[in-house]
Amino acid sequence: MRKEPVKIKEIDAKTRAGNFNEVVLGYSEDEALCEAGRCLQCKNPLCISGCPVGIDIKTFLHKITQKDYAGAYNTIREKNNFPSICGRVCPAEYQCRIACVLSKKGQPFATPQAINIHFLERFAGDYGMRCSVSAPSARNSGLKLKKVAVVGSGPAGLCCAGELARAGIKVIMFEGLHKLGGVLRYGIPPFRLPRNILDCEIESLKNMGVEFVPNFIVGKNKDLEELFKDGFAAVFLGLGAGIPSFLGIKGENLCNIYSANEFLTRVNLMSAYEFPKAHSPVNIGKSMVVIGGGNTAMDAARCALRLQLMNGIAPNTTILYRRSEVELPARRLEIEHAKEEGVQFRLLVKPQEFMGDENGFVRRLHCLQCELGEPDSSGRRKPLEIPGSDFEVDCDVAVVAIGLKANQILTKVTPALKTDKYGDVIVEPETMETSIKNVFAGGDIVGGEGTVIEAMGMAKKAAGAIIERLK
Repeated sequence: MRKEPVKIKEIDAKTRAGNFNEVVLGYSEDEALCEAGRCLQCKNPLCISGCPVGIDIKTFLHKITQKDYAGAYNTIREKNNFPSICGRVCPAEYQCRIACVLSKKGQPFATPQAINIHFLERFAGDYGMRCSVSAPSARNSGLKLKKVAVVGSGPAGLCCAGELARAGIKVIMFEGLHKLGGVLRYGIPPFRLPRNILDCEIESLKNMGVEFVPNFIVGKNKDLEELFKDGFAAVFLGLGAGIPSFLGIKGENLCNIYSANEFLTRVNLMSAYEFPKAHSPVNIGKSMVVIGGGNTAMDAARCALRLQLMNGIAPNTTILYRRSEVELPARRLEIEHAKEEGVQFRLLVKPQEFMGDENGFVRRLHCLQCELGEPDSSGRRKPLEIPGSDFEVDCDVAVVAIGLKANQILTKVTPALKTDKYGDVIVEPETMETSIKNVFAGGDIVGGEGTVIEAMGMAKKAAGAIIERLK
């Protein structure tokens, strides 16, 4: 049995930084066999408890070692309809891998010795797509005459739709944008999640009978009451968190200051990196600054650096974060990739004021150095400003990536739908049912910003409750 993990192949940093092609290449068959063979096949597999959707990890890894790749694919699909997506974007180091018995205990994230479960899930998922392996068939639940509306085509909506379709329920999904996928499409760059992979996973839902209605905003085109009048027995809300947060500092309204939401939507959904072939442009600077430390900040910074290189500008993209590297909430893999590609990090920094020129365009950013104090409500050490530590950085384009708030287009016109002080929909934890009967919710609109797999975990719970209700 091999003790050392099989290192995943990647495009070298210099090459990949100049385009939007996928960075991680995935395992070959021999590599997948070696890595799956490292699994100890524990009697009590703790890794399963670390998976928000409860994939039978032990079984699918064993099937890979037996070269039963279709069996591995179907084992995953029993719990997760999108293995090729999750194998690429799930923060496994905080979930299944950290629970692996080979990972050293007491660490904030999985250590290298842990099985690379996510890369093996990707291997099985890609095999299933490449070889057109039939997905698990719909169960005969006696609910074929029932119809459910799913609002939003992000990870929560897609997952809920898949679970309901497998139960034989007719699902119609409403999406406000012209393309499907939600944050998977507008938020995650193609170099992390190729569009052909996303499209193929969505196509699998169409093959299960799910109907998609794009360019349709529930809360504008129709409200919840009208959906029920149209014959829907239940509604699932996967509205997401699409309202950007800002710093609230002087000069934030200067030109060339983007929210991460707008910046990434222009780049990913509207393909601004192909402008003028694509019609939506995005401004590119000589000194680009991204403020924040999460996955969204890493995605924005890596996109910004690529745009500079692709437009003949010397790469100069810097991430500013108010805590230290230990507290960076982004995936370790994304942090490493950003560094390898040339993104600079200035840590323990707090922006104070954007400064512009006579034409109203941002030019510099005034900052303060920080030090870490006692832990705050998040459990992380609080950044404290150091008096007299003022400094400035060049900044002709800034991207603010400090989080998103709930999308309130629907909730604001639905008084009966109870929300908390943040605008998130309040649900019954066991069923994900909202304050309105037969209206369920999950994903970022419920718990605030989370991971793709966490959103899917909530959606699976809601789908189970909907199925039981309709029975």
